[in-house]
Amino acid sequence: MKLIIQIPCLNESETLAQTISNLPRNIDGVDTIELLIIDDGSIDDTSGVAKRMGVHHIVRHRRNRGLAAAFSSGVQKALAEGADIIVNTDADGQYVGEDIAKIVAPVVAGEADIVVGDRGVADNPHFGFLKRRLQRLGSFIVKRLSQLEITDAVSGFRAISREAAQRINIATDFSYTTDMLIQAGRKRLAVVSVPVRTNAAARPSRLFKSIPDFISNTGLTMVRVYLTYNPLRFFLNIGIVMTLAGFVPILRFLWYFVEGNGSGHLQSLILGSAVVILGLLVAILGFLADLIGTNRRLIESTLSKITQVEEELRKSGGDSTVDKRVATNARAA
Repeated sequence: MKLIIQIPCLNESETLAQTISNLPRNIDGVDTIELLIIDDGSIDDTSGVAKRMGVHHIVRHRRNRGLAAAFSSGVQKALAEGADIIVNTDADGQYVGEDIAKIVAPVVAGEADIVVGDRGVADNPHFGFLKRRLQRLGSFIVKRLSQLEITDAVSGFRAISREAAQRINIATDFSYTTDMLIQAGRKRLAVVSVPVRTNAAARPSRLFKSIPDFISNTGLTMVRVYLTYNPLRFFLNIGIVMTLAGFVPILRFLWYFVEGNGSGHLQSLILGSAVVILGLLVAILGFLADLIGTNRRLIESTLSKITQVEEELRKSGGDSTVDKRVATNARAA
């Protein structure tokens, strides 16, 4: 079994060497451990440090593309290099390297597809009061949206099985954390939390500029992902509420009409009819969005099957021109 530990980096030359040195070299149930650095447009010597530290794989973005893109690039590279398990950790040493064995164990045992390192947000001494409250609130919301028992939804310390990595497609620009969990819940993947230790932050987060910025970006990400995977429920509920609300002024008009005073309350009939029509249109929009979502699932399933075919060709040593054309045409389709 092959484990690849990936580390997204942005100007991490000062802390990367220490982080790498703290990573485990042997884990029970794992035959091979390799390191992967994603240099997300760093302007310092991050890639140079990685090379000198003997990192096996380095992916470099020519300009900064954000954490979600860096994570996705790392996962794609890890899959291409034959990883059975992918662990994502931070370059600033926030997470304790020894705990990688803890989050990998449930995947090795076949008990989980994704393991999230739980930092114990409620009483973590390295988090301030406001951050603890916001983390708990965010985790509660993600828990409701994903229907998963997750207590630290925005933890970036994760172990992912190969199958789960192939099925998760990050579509947001800000961060992969909540996107992944909502997708995992929708796709019925087994997700568990494992308590892990943390170190004091070596520097302020580079993912967001301020707490309001973090809240707005994370909130928008959750809404977008939820709408992507639950459009029918969302739009249908809104449509039903609007339709029922539209019947209120219509019933008001009918009441006065029966009493012989309908001509003076036509505004209620017009308003109610307009709201009902809007409600029906919103409901229809939900059905259309659901059809688009079905198409997305079919595309994701096709991409997964294409990846499996390419892996089988690679394992069998098939690198003929015909094999390459088959793989290329499949991707194009």
